[in-house]
Amino acid sequence: MSGRLDGKVALVTGGARGQGAAEARRFVAEGARVVISDVRDDEGAALARQLGPSASYEPLDVTDETQWSRVVSATVERHGALHVLVNNAGIGMVGRLDELSVEDHRRIIDVNLHGVHLGMRAVKAAMAETGNASIINISSIDGLVGVLGMTSYSASKFAVTGMTRSAAIELGPLGIRVNSIHPGVIASPMVSEVPADVRARLDRLMAQQPIARMGEPEEVANVALFLASDEASYITGSQIVVDGGHLAGPFREPPD
Repeated sequence: MSGRLDGKVALVTGGARGQGAAEARRFVAEGARVVISDVRDDEGAALARQLGPSASYEPLDVTDETQWSRVVSATVERHGALHVLVNNAGIGMVGRLDELSVEDHRRIIDVNLHGVHLGMRAVKAAMAETGNASIINISSIDGLVGVLGMTSYSASKFAVTGMTRSAAIELGPLGIRVNSIHPGVIASPMVSEVPADVRARLDRLMAQQPIARMGEPEEVANVALFLASDEASYITGSQIVVDGGHLAGPFREPPD
């Protein structure tokens, strides 16, 4: 099957690397015109050039409402429509309740939650005009269960889960589907940059999964492709877990 996104225009936040870059590549390969957005301008622009005329780059800090308005307007002006938004941009910091600073907590909430909220607000009018649109919010398995040392991150991702369901109810009558993807441990920069002790704990946990390895960004991108396509035309308000079975059973980290 090919051309699954023929004629569609997609905006991918956090698209310069990792999962976002994999989503941009997959969407272009399936016929979409893709606007990559990020705060990493050099990497984002380089990826757009690599992907050819079907891709372009727009700088975007997802916490800035004015920048959202500019990027959505530029997308519609260039391509005439907007059919797909992937709210992929996110940050993660490890720290227990009394270790993570209040400033870092607020930054996590600002990017991971407010950024998604601003994105859905910004695209609502343009997507309503198409009558056949899809918003894909990247949450996490940490938005479904608690996790040690990630209270602020988990709070932001739980909120994205709830916001996705509520937005699906609100936007459905406008022809806009809203779903969330919940990756487990994915071989992305966010995971590669964690402290060594955290990585060791992740490795022990993954060893207990039914699929005992990290996921690849492309495996998340494949799910985003499905949700962006008309194949998912009757799916909204749903949460799709991509975690190698991490949440399938009562896996527990063995004692040190």
